[in-house]
Parts: sequence; structure tokens; C-alpha cells
Amino acid sequence: MSKNKIAVIGDKASVMGFKVLGCEAVAVSDSEQARVALRRLVREDYAIVYVAENTAADILDTINEYADQPSPAIVLIPGSQGSLGIGMEKMRRAAEKAVGVDILPGNEE
Repeated sequence: MSKNKIAVIGDKASVMGFKVLGCEAVAVSDSEQARVALRRLVREDYAIVYVAENTAADILDTINEYADQPSPAIVLIPGSQGSLGIGMEKMRRAAEKAVGVDILPGNEE
């Protein structure tokens, strides 16, 4: 099976625009629906799963279950309410783990 499918999980307002781009848009209304959707998409060999940050905030434990797997790439994106900074923080930690130092801008103290 080809791993070229892309999906997005989040509240209806956050995901509907992705349908026109050819992505599977999975609208969820609570964390249990989001967990079930993520696990299904992982089993169905999606290459990339975008998760709206407002949805991801409630299921970070489930997202982290797949952190060490090469596929799918689970990418947190701002939801319809805007960014919560969760996605950027996950990217910052991944980059720091890879190179040993924080190289991303915006974390000056």
C-alpha cells in the first residue's frame, strides 16, 4: 500500500478547509473521538496526520505513543482558535534532541 495519504484531525471549523486539498478531514468533538481517529489513521497507513493544537492538547499522551515511529508524521497545527504554541514546542524539543542545542528562534530568555 502506498503511504501518500494525508489526514487532519480537529474541530469541524479547523479541518473542513483541508477537504478541498484532498486530505481526509476528521472532525471530532471530544478527546475520545480524537484518540479513536488517530489510532485508525495510524493503522490505515497515512503518511502525515495533522492534528489541530486545541484537539492535540487533550490527547498528547496518545500522540506521544507514536513519537518514535517513522510513520505517520504527526504534525500539530494551529486550530481555528489560533496557535497554542504546542506544535512549536514539540518542534523545538525534537530539534534540540537532534542537534543537542535549541536552534529555533523565539525562545530567548
